[in-house]
Amino acid sequence: MTAPAFPADVLARAARIRLIGFDVDGTLTDGGLYYAADGSESKRFHVQDGMGLVLLRQAGIATAWISARRSQATLLRGRELGIAHLHLGESDKLGCLRRIASAQGLGLDEVAFMGDDLPDLAVLRAVGLALAPANVHPWLLPVVHWVAPRGGGHGAVRDACDLLLQAQGRVEALLGSQAL
Repeated sequence: MTAPAFPADVLARAARIRLIGFDVDGTLTDGGLYYAADGSESKRFHVQDGMGLVLLRQAGIATAWISARRSQATLLRGRELGIAHLHLGESDKLGCLRRIASAQGLGLDEVAFMGDDLPDLAVLRAVGLALAPANVHPWLLPVVHWVAPRGGGHGAVRDACDLLLQAQGRVEALLGSQAL
């Protein structure tokens, strides 16, 4: 198996990451909002993204979901995956991520964030590793360090998880693990 080739500067940044935050709509999902006649909402999450998040937790890398929207579907999926820092209805994403990092004794240079649109811009400018799914709005490209080959809700989060795991030398141990 050949590991994906990541740029050296991105690998160097990724090697320092101890916490990664994610936007939800457009990053963990495809950005579509599905409403039933009764007003209930559903979202599509990618199962490989979930596996990547579990692997990060096992590797000791903390994860956070920070969304401006409140969503029962997001809450359920986040709880199912054991996301320790699940913040919904959060309009100040940067402030939220700063509080999480500070509580863990981390500087923002040890934090990554993946987002896809303008509400994520301030966070992406501030963190040590700014990531985006392939469907990122082009206005964010100047501040993003790496764009995943896949789009939000289609494996982009797994791509980011794999980047961190490879940069931190954890892939071989995972591949040899009986836990998988």
